Amino acid sequence: MSKSVIISLATTGTILFSLSVILLVRMLYKKLRQRQKGMVESSTSEEQYERISYNALFGGTNGSSDANLLGRGSYGVVYKCVLDSEERTLAVKVFNLGPSRYSKSFEAECEAMRRIRHRFLIKIITSCSSVNHQGQEFRALVFEFMPNGNLDGWLHPKSQEPTANNTLSLAQRLDIAVDIMDAVEYLHNYCQPLVIHCDLKPSNILLTEDMSARIGDFGISSILQENTSKGMQTSYGSTGIRGSIGYVAPEYGEGSAVSTYGDIYSLGILLLEMFTGRSPTEGTFRDSLDLHKFVEDALPNRTLAIADPTMWLHNGQEDNTTSIRIQECLISVLRLGISCSKQQPRDRALGRDAAADMHAIRDEYLVFAANHTGGHGAKEVPRLETFDLE
Repeated sequence: MSKSVIISLATTGTILFSLSVILLVRMLYKKLRQRQKGMVESSTSEEQYERISYNALFGGTNGSSDANLLGRGSYGVVYKCVLDSEERTLAVKVFNLGPSRYSKSFEAECEAMRRIRHRFLIKIITSCSSVNHQGQEFRALVFEFMPNGNLDGWLHPKSQEPTANNTLSLAQRLDIAVDIMDAVEYLHNYCQPLVIHCDLKPSNILLTEDMSARIGDFGISSILQENTSKGMQTSYGSTGIRGSIGYVAPEYGEGSAVSTYGDIYSLGILLLEMFTGRSPTEGTFRDSLDLHKFVEDALPNRTLAIADPTMWLHNGQEDNTTSIRIQECLISVLRLGISCSKQQPRDRALGRDAAADMHAIRDEYLVFAANHTGGHGAKEVPRLETFDLE
């Protein structure tokens, strides 16, 4: 055998051996990564979620009694739950498990809640999949309890005369709007993969003891998975209509795919409702007149005329400077709501820009209020004059 052949065989053998080593290392590395990922997920799950039995939930809700009922929707009911063993109050969302879409709602919400972690998103305590006393399948999610209910109850008090104790001041509404904007920006830009809520509305905005906001109810949310090779995005989540009447983006009714633009539209309608006190589903709005057009037609000179009058229950007698500043603030936030709820998705404000604008509007007003009045004024009804502003 010639020397050149020997060298060639040796070289080939060395190359093959090197490739085998490389492939072996890659396989071992991949398996190690998968094992570590599984250990992290398992550890996170065990650390984050505690175990609560069906019997504990059944007892804590007094047998799912109406006295403990907090809310009811198409996908299930929510009960107040007090665990005797810990004297802790929780909220339990029990899912309807008839049609398959309700089961998918449970799965979608579990998947969404597993991925998200933000101070202005409702915190999940645990989930429970079991069998109830009738031998039927039982599925529930357990959340932190929100002592001040939801935003809808504060914007539209049903049985009480509006007072400063059951309505929201302008400053409170600005704070809540900032909280919501921050949470949506996180879902759309910082959550991996990103999450589309698909049902932003006042009844899904919960309020803590200090009146900060928490976005809840991810039952019809959609998680977008990016296909980097094609630059495309696909979504998965529950099936059915993507949103609630009055808040759902118009393109969804035409069969368009779920997108962040849909949430921005709902967010815009929510802002308009928060500062006018007018629900998009009330009887006044029909045919070509909706909440968006109602507000758009009123700006800027009739801003105070369409603003929610219950805000003034929190303010004292205001001078002209304060009245002008309040009007300017309302014009800014309502214009932001209009920008977010444009008919065409591409015409709507971007989530990051909307959040930044909302922060600026809130901060500017609070600085003025603190410097000019030393606070938010006495709880008297003010005389607010309307000024012509461009």
